[in-house]
Formats: sequence, structure tokens, C-alpha cells
Amino acid sequence: MSTAPHVPYRLEFSVEVPGTPEQVWHAVATAPGLTAWFLPTELEEREGGRLHFSMGEDMGSDGHVTAWEPPHRLVYEEDWAALMGKDPDELSPMTSEFVVEARSGGTCVVHVTTSGFGTGADWEQEWWDDMGTSWKPSFDVLREYLARFPGQQATLLEADASHPGDAAAVWSALREALGLGEEGSAVDVRGHTGTVVRLAERQAVVRLTAPVPGVLSASVHDGGQGGAGAYLRAHLFSPDAAAYVQREEPAWRAWLADLPVVTR
Repeated sequence: MSTAPHVPYRLEFSVEVPGTPEQVWHAVATAPGLTAWFLPTELEEREGGRLHFSMGEDMGSDGHVTAWEPPHRLVYEEDWAALMGKDPDELSPMTSEFVVEARSGGTCVVHVTTSGFGTGADWEQEWWDDMGTSWKPSFDVLREYLARFPGQQATLLEADASHPGDAAAVWSALREALGLGEEGSAVDVRGHTGTVVRLAERQAVVRLTAPVPGVLSASVHDGGQGGAGAYLRAHLFSPDAAAYVQREEPAWRAWLADLPVVTR
């Protein structure tokens, strides 16, 4: 039994996004809105409503809404213990709050706070730190969604692959294969064109223009045991998007699996 004290974890940040409070609320507090820039989401729009984020095949996070104040404030809890494979008495729920604040000039600021209590183990602190790093790029996708596709429903394309080598080597291979230059530079890969919106450590967000408009997120995460995982997720907005995903998703998965990683 662990004797480490229970310590709070907390992540806070704010992002400015285009749109009215109602548009931003739709994006951060409804199932279609969250699905359009984050993860496939099920959400009952009321206090006490059920919440589910899909994280891939047979994996997801369950929770419920604890505060529902449209169009300004949403709070929900997720079952962090179940997500981490821990006993319920070891970890309290993870709580997230979105506060939408109107600004002049047709923009809003979204204040995001996520907190939880854990046992203080090193792996939990590392997981929490990584959560901040991996979650924040999604808000670049939110900004693109509200600027160019507000209120539209997204079709998701997803691909992932594990590779030998450290995360830096896998990211180097993925960045080169995608042709990612600096922010603002053009991208042309597999017949798809776009512009680099954000480039960070082992992460990128690309605005797609053709053949289907949308937003592509690319990232690499340490998989342990001498390997790393490469991930692609595209939120696509077009009447042709569903047909495109059905046709092209297997090709993207094969392309990612064949990434030429140089191992040391």
C-alpha cells in the first residue's frame, strides 16, 4: 500500500478564439461541437448528464456534467481511476471546467481548468505533465474550427502506428514525410495541400485546403520499451468527407505504418 500523500494536480490555461459566446459554447459544450475539434463525444446537455469521450477502439473516458450554465460555464467530472486502471479509492474524479468570456471584436476567451487528486507517484506526475502538453494543441484545432467551420459537423480520419526508436527519431521521420516546414509554410503530401498552423515539440497542426478542407493534427508520443507511437487525426468538413475517409483512411494508416524511421 502506498504511503505517499494525496496531492492535487492542476492544469490552467486560457485561449482566445473567434466567435460569439453562443458559437463558442456550441463548440465546447455540445457533442457535435466537441467532436469537431477534440474527440468523438457523447454528451447529455444538462447538469447530471452523461459524458463519454472515445479514445479509440474499446477505449474511452466516462463522466458526467456537474455544472451546466449556457452559454458561459461547463464543468464535468471524468472517472480518472477507471481511466488509469486504479482502484476507485486511490484517485478522485478528474474535474474540468470551461468558462467562456466574451471579448470585443467578435472573439471570446475560453478559460480551461482541469484538476484531480492522485497518490503523488512519479508516473502520475509525468502523466499529468504530458496531458497539458498533449491537450493544448487541440485548442489550435478549436481556433481553426471556429474561424472556418463554425457549427459544422466533422468527419474524423484517424491513424496510428508504433515504431522502434525514440520519440525524437519517429517525429523526425514523420515531420519529414509530411513536409512540415515552419509555421505558415505550405504542405503538400499524398496529394493533400495545406498550411502549417502550429509546430511544437513532436506535434503539429495543419490547416487542410484540398482535396477535403479541415484540420490535421500530427504527434508522436513515447511508447516505452524502445519505441514510440505516431498519430494522425484529421477533422474534415465537407459533404464528401465521409466518402473520403472510407476511401483514404486505410491508405493513411499504411503510409504511417511504413514511416522510414532511422534508429540508432
